[in-house]
Amino acid sequence: MCSYYPAAPPQRWLHLSTGHTVPMHCLIHSLFLPSGLLVRSLEYNQPADNYTVCQGDDAILSCSIDKEVTRVAWLNRSNILYAGNDKWSIDPRVQLLTNSQAEFSILIASVDVWDEGLYTCSFQTQAKPHTAQVYLIVHVPARITNISSAVTVNEGSDVSLLCMATGKPEPTSVFVSVSPPLHTSSPHTDGFTSEGEYLEITEINRQQAGEYECVTANGVSLADSKRVVITVNYPPTIKDVKDAYPPVGKPALLRCEAMAVPPAEFEWFKDDKHRLFGGLEGLRIRNERTRSMLLIDNVTARHYGNYSCLASNKLGVSNASLRCHGDGHPGELDSLGSLGIPDCWGI
Repeated sequence: MCSYYPAAPPQRWLHLSTGHTVPMHCLIHSLFLPSGLLVRSLEYNQPADNYTVCQGDDAILSCSIDKEVTRVAWLNRSNILYAGNDKWSIDPRVQLLTNSQAEFSILIASVDVWDEGLYTCSFQTQAKPHTAQVYLIVHVPARITNISSAVTVNEGSDVSLLCMATGKPEPTSVFVSVSPPLHTSSPHTDGFTSEGEYLEITEINRQQAGEYECVTANGVSLADSKRVVITVNYPPTIKDVKDAYPPVGKPALLRCEAMAVPPAEFEWFKDDKHRLFGGLEGLRIRNERTRSMLLIDNVTARHYGNYSCLASNKLGVSNASLRCHGDGHPGELDSLGSLGIPDCWGI
């Protein structure tokens, strides 16, 4: 929906295709001729009034006349659009609507920015010529024409986002952080905003990753918006490890959780000597996006000992040590609950 700005008493009318009717007193002063007939004329030192329409709407320019008028025409600047019933304009969008003893009106369909300018209704009576003028202003809704593509950077890098918009009047733009980064529990900088077509972030951190929305508006119609995603890469950090003590003959679970972007790849080692693989020695390895689980189906004495979890991506490596011993608290349940398997967590 466009916004219009009438500034005149309801003596004349500018009609819009959206169904809005906006006052248009393009004839400013009243002049009583000797015959007593009322016409409205524009003095030469009086500026034309401004009227605003929205790009794409139809505009109707109407001029009040009477039976004493002998000649009448609508002009755009110095170009004649219609003189009476005769069309001079080659623009198919310009049409004659009414040519009666009381009104002379034309329609300009699908108004665009090049239609902006001064329009004059010129008419001749037996006494003298008269003119009525209006300056048509075409507003263009704000639209984003260029926005940065998705960005992937390493933590600590500088980031610059661009959001270019056009419109009339000149639109204003603002960047707003709208979502936390995916697949992470890191806090996000909620409510962050930056005015202008550029967003500059110095030494970005993982908490600043996520979606940023550019919103542009100029009061003509609804605001336009587009989003861009910033991905921040950082090395793995292992967390949430602890001990448990499954008895022989019971299953056990060792779990290793790591936060990283890109997601970490996991490796398991026993006694810092050899790498463990699923399917060997009664072991199963299940990897998920942020964690890896080493499952022992049937604990034996050879399963007891020290284990290492190694998480790595292209930015770095993190490791943690875990112990699986047989003394202590058999029957302790895995924190996942549903598996019913004692944990062997790291220290």
